Amino acid sequence: MKKLLLTGLLLWQFVSFAQTPAENYPQDPASIEQAGVPKGEILKFTFENSKIFPGTWREYWVYVPAQYKPEKPACVYVNQDGIQWQAPTVFDNLIHAKEMPVTIGVFVMHGRVKAADPEKALDRFNRSFEYDGLGDAYARFILEEILPEVEKQKTTDGRPINLSTNANDRAIGGSSSGAVCAFTAAWERPDAFSRVFSAIGTYVGLRGADHYPTLVRKYEPKPLRLFLQDGTNDLNIYAGDWWKANELMERALIFSGYEVKHVWGEGGHNGKHGTAVFPEAMRFLWKDYPKPVGLGKTKNPFLNDILIDKQGWELVGEGYSFTEGTAVNASGEVFYQDIPNSKTYKVSVDGKLTVLDLDAKKASGTAFDDKGRRYTVAGGTKQILRYDASGETVLADNQTGNDIAVAKNGNVYITSPDGREKLGRLFLIKPDGTKTELDEEIKFPNGLTLSPDQTQLYVTESTSHWVWAYQVLPDGRLAHKQKFGWLHVRDVDENAWSDGLKCDRDGRIYVTTLTGIQVLDQTGRVNAILPVPKTKGQVSNLCFGGPDFDVMYITVADKVYRRKVKVKGANSFENPVKPAAPRL
Repeated sequence: MKKLLLTGLLLWQFVSFAQTPAENYPQDPASIEQAGVPKGEILKFTFENSKIFPGTWREYWVYVPAQYKPEKPACVYVNQDGIQWQAPTVFDNLIHAKEMPVTIGVFVMHGRVKAADPEKALDRFNRSFEYDGLGDAYARFILEEILPEVEKQKTTDGRPINLSTNANDRAIGGSSSGAVCAFTAAWERPDAFSRVFSAIGTYVGLRGADHYPTLVRKYEPKPLRLFLQDGTNDLNIYAGDWWKANELMERALIFSGYEVKHVWGEGGHNGKHGTAVFPEAMRFLWKDYPKPVGLGKTKNPFLNDILIDKQGWELVGEGYSFTEGTAVNASGEVFYQDIPNSKTYKVSVDGKLTVLDLDAKKASGTAFDDKGRRYTVAGGTKQILRYDASGETVLADNQTGNDIAVAKNGNVYITSPDGREKLGRLFLIKPDGTKTELDEEIKFPNGLTLSPDQTQLYVTESTSHWVWAYQVLPDGRLAHKQKFGWLHVRDVDENAWSDGLKCDRDGRIYVTTLTGIQVLDQTGRVNAILPVPKTKGQVSNLCFGGPDFDVMYITVADKVYRRKVKVKGANSFENPVKPAAPRL
């Protein structure tokens, strides 16, 4: 890797797409070189060994303030599109004035896949792919590849570069697509970035960023502070209206309780206004440092009705092969399965974890009836088993399945997926063992649950973005099948991969998906999304346990978490309850 020392202000990497009126803005003193202010050093590098964006080549610059001492990890500011905003001069002045902490700037260009013969072919320009796309790829690129690469470097006087890994010490920013890229990185990884500068942000329909104003309103708030800039003469083209999109983002962020400041003007799609306000943005983003960026209070009634302030996820247990099939009994004890190891675990109401069975026959789904008997879908023996004080009873033989729900009247419902590319089936098993196939045309039927009044059965279709609803007839059969619940799908996925689901006593429907826990109202609309702890693997099952059934338990790959909430779970072993009518 070649290293260059740059002595002057680096390039402005931006192309304006619109003819706009002349723009003149007052210059903040922090944007002007000041006598007596120590000047930082700017180093230039190239990077072409990315595994996340393979084949790409790019340049990046590292600004190291004069005050930096390697004994203490420095704060970090990451910027897309290289050096903008006269940032090195601004950092020199603000760090000297103690209006921002000692901060190392990392200014990264987008990648290019170079043509084999540049005389005959163009490079592949990766800017839109890297910047406009949703998902965590770019955040991982910065965190796993660029920042570790920066820490391999040294200043010209030999100081090693030591970067803080604390989210409260990290900011990220950019312009246009670089701005939405900065927001996406912080949105996906609030554990890594807490401060965002967004100038003329591209929150429009290029690669899905137009979804953000909706998603921000539905998600549980994240610890982020944001500064937005845009002008009324910004772009208005095939992908959307940049000005209106930025207004929508601001209103969504305020609705959701974020600490956000904006500066609106009449400028166009260029960096003039952003450069003028950059010092103000840095002062705002770093104000009160090192006090952590806090969580705001959302105006989303679903989130406020469900969540308890400052009550997050707590790890119950980990190290299992794969967890599935959470269920609760009448005492509030929670059970779940470690399928590959054929074990069943129990969590007592006081949080004590014990092994219930040494051989659970690779069971997946688990449920309890009103007599306290436990039912499992035993994949190892292709049976539906029931356990009570006298031991094990085979309720159904030669029966494949995944998940199970048991109604108050003893009717048992089983989902039986036949593979991701095939249609699966849904079965009813009566208390006397009579088996009826209810549906054979649903793609990978997975989780299922009954509504609080037990008149509706909800079933997740994992290979789509739908939750199906059926009306339960008096004899237990199903009618009026409908694509009922519409789920959000991540940009990087082809489906929501919905799995387990449960209802609370007010009729809300909680669905575990690749996006997190999506909470639907009784009309099938996602009103809220609860993120789950960042681990490898997705959230698969959930239930409400504890003595008052107000502790949400979830399984995420090899881990189990819980979280106390305001709502109480609806249990099908209890008498049906009629919730209040939904808002239509």
